[in-house]
Amino acid sequence: MAGLVPAIHDLSARTENVDARDLPVQMRSALLPGPDGSGAKQRRRSALTRFLTTLPAAAVSFFFSSAPAFADLKICNRMSYVVEAAIGIDDKAATATRGWFRIDPATCRVVVQGTLTADRILLHARALGVYGASPIPQSGSDTLCVAQDNFVIAAARQCRSGQAHAAFTQVTPTQGADGNLVAYLAEDSEYDDEQARLAGIQRLLVIAGYDAAPIDGVDGPKTQGALAAFLKSRGLSSDVVGSPNFFKTMVDAVQTPSATGLTWCNDTPHKVMAAIATDDGKSVTSRGWYRIDPKTCLHPDVTGTPKQIFSFAEAVDADNRAVKLKDRPLNWGGDRQLCTRETKFETNEQTDCGARGFAATGFGAVDMSSGGKTLRFAVP
Repeated sequence: MAGLVPAIHDLSARTENVDARDLPVQMRSALLPGPDGSGAKQRRRSALTRFLTTLPAAAVSFFFSSAPAFADLKICNRMSYVVEAAIGIDDKAATATRGWFRIDPATCRVVVQGTLTADRILLHARALGVYGASPIPQSGSDTLCVAQDNFVIAAARQCRSGQAHAAFTQVTPTQGADGNLVAYLAEDSEYDDEQARLAGIQRLLVIAGYDAAPIDGVDGPKTQGALAAFLKSRGLSSDVVGSPNFFKTMVDAVQTPSATGLTWCNDTPHKVMAAIATDDGKSVTSRGWYRIDPKTCLHPDVTGTPKQIFSFAEAVDADNRAVKLKDRPLNWGGDRQLCTRETKFETNEQTDCGARGFAATGFGAVDMSSGGKTLRFAVP
């Protein structure tokens, strides 16, 4: 993938309000008594119940030792990706999760409201499928349950059908100037808000087929030229760049079939994982996986002018197992045997796949002679 690899970082030593990784949450064991005057055990259950039953745009918050009693918890995104975040509330009696909260680059979202005493607050973040092969690694030691779509899970350590395990990172938010608690998602490049927003625009321009590289959050003629070409091709005015919905506009455009380059479109009710391979005349490089959600399209990032492009895609269920029709996997490929593996991969060696920990997978050649090709995945 182009650009830097993001992660949830430990930035607690800085003077800014930041997200800290793998540090204990310092909390005060203080919840107001319930309506019936019951004790701590009952109050804890009632707080978790509120966490599970509040409206989708909000969850309940915890009482942080240095924060006001009614502080909200905000997650702020200083990454060059549009992310979806999930929050975990871990208490001695239970662990609950809920998601997804979509957060654009250089924006914040309140994910927790109210008051709740909990042992730990946990966070998991994923990039939208438009970015391809899982660009956000997770280093947390807690494995909790999530679902593909918006979810609330009361017992989040024992996954049921339709749920999957995900690594959550413990976070210790700090108090911001407005009195609220804040945790940051950051990349190794340590973008500030302005740089994160510009890098986010650059990244989507590259995926859409415009030359805005390098993805560095630095403005210049190359980025401005790519942005102007993008706006013109979509019939958009320059005013839209400053709108709050500009990233949605860009993501929607990237997920629309294009007259140039390769587009994958998922017409099935299942999630589709896809891989691409390019032949530059010297070697063939395969890489994956790209997540294509149902009823959406995706442009895989292809740099340069390869002599040939190959594609493979497979439908998977909520547990990431291959969907089968009449005992055969539902996939779309061809006869060209190239190397893949179950996790994120990129390799330019296409021999002895098994000996190197890969699997030989049948890719199909894509005819790009007309300048653009849309591959539609459908249930036969």
